[in-house]
Amino acid sequence: MNFEPYKIKVVEPIPITKREDRLKYIKEAHYNVFFLPSSVVTIDLLTDSGTSALSKYQLSAMILGDESYAGAESYYKFEEAVRKYTTKLQVIPVHQGRAGERIITISLLKKGDIVISNTLFDTTRANFEFGGAIIYDIPEEHDIESEYPFKGNIDLNKLEDLLKKHRDRVRFVVLTITNNSGGGQAVSIENVRETKFLCSKYGVKLLIDACRVSENSYLLKLRDKNYSNKSILEIVNETLSYADIITFSAKKDGLNHIGGFIALDDRELAEEFRSYLVLFEGFPTYGGMAGRDLEIISVGLFEGIDENYLSHRINQVKFLVESLCKINIPVMRPFGGHAIYVEAKRFLEHIDESEFPGQSLVVALYIEGGIRAVEVGKFMFKDARYNFVRLAIPRRVYTKSHLEYVVDIFNLIKEKRHKIKGMKIVKESRFLRHFRSYLEPVENWTNEL
Repeated sequence: MNFEPYKIKVVEPIPITKREDRLKYIKEAHYNVFFLPSSVVTIDLLTDSGTSALSKYQLSAMILGDESYAGAESYYKFEEAVRKYTTKLQVIPVHQGRAGERIITISLLKKGDIVISNTLFDTTRANFEFGGAIIYDIPEEHDIESEYPFKGNIDLNKLEDLLKKHRDRVRFVVLTITNNSGGGQAVSIENVRETKFLCSKYGVKLLIDACRVSENSYLLKLRDKNYSNKSILEIVNETLSYADIITFSAKKDGLNHIGGFIALDDRELAEEFRSYLVLFEGFPTYGGMAGRDLEIISVGLFEGIDENYLSHRINQVKFLVESLCKINIPVMRPFGGHAIYVEAKRFLEHIDESEFPGQSLVVALYIEGGIRAVEVGKFMFKDARYNFVRLAIPRRVYTKSHLEYVVDIFNLIKEKRHKIKGMKIVKESRFLRHFRSYLEPVENWTNEL
């Protein structure tokens, strides 16, 4: 099915800007697209987090929101939905994923502890490092252009070696599903199962960052014959059954603009988490969210496992990957669940990694077409393996013609990529530097592009 599995009921005008204005806007934003107001962005692929379109059923549910401080009726609907989705009994609402990460950091981590992951994303890494933890990212090694279907997997041999070597210091292992920093790639259930086995063997907890587990489950259904006849919910349930702790940002597969949860079975640990929840987020039956958001997520979790919806969503990513490949843009393959990852160093070979070729491409995309993307490379992570530029597709927002426009802009940039030069940081923020740092072009190339 190639058409959108929904009708458009409300429209929002897209800002159409002039090139000379975009040159001014990006300079005023200190060449950091996080500072751009959305009113000057034509196609916004900065993130898929909190950018979904709500359905009429979610909007209807919102009216039912119970805003009581304690014991809100909306919480019990939320709790029931999360239990059905995760198979876990203890449900702790938080206002978004990083709030859950903060609670886990304060509760479980101390300086010198080790956390091992397939690849942590930015806020998870920042929270754990702020807590004093040492991070080991050990994804399986695959060339970005190979068609291996589960490039999001953790390297099990390296995992066991680390667990043997540091067994008294490893606090937990984290699987991010899908593997966002690793190119939005799928994680196999076999890999989750084997990771859980090793964690149990060495007495370590397994934490799953499950914010895109529905999309991961659809990719599993496509690529693993053992799951081709399973429902998405069955695959989600099995995947999450191996976790000791689940963190979830409902701004992704929860199809809401805010919200999230921690889920687990350990009642004692859950009560410890709730004590910090009261301190930082709110009472345990709202956890930093309004009752209307609890209602919206309760519906969104299950709209997000609808196979017609998932087929269209994943096919949007597939279309953009295949279209960029046809014009010889180096992208991570196979297609993932939520975004396209362009390897900027391979595209801009003349720019040294120290001059952030990914950020140069991000700036060029905005100047040329008003497209906002995000660098997931040496600017975001100083020790990044690749210089990715991520094009994250908001859920139920853009149509095929919008994506075709993105391809056209890449084609234009490709013809004059030799004019693109590097970037330098002129003011660096303390945490998560890609959010707040100021940059400048190494040479005055932006006016000549």
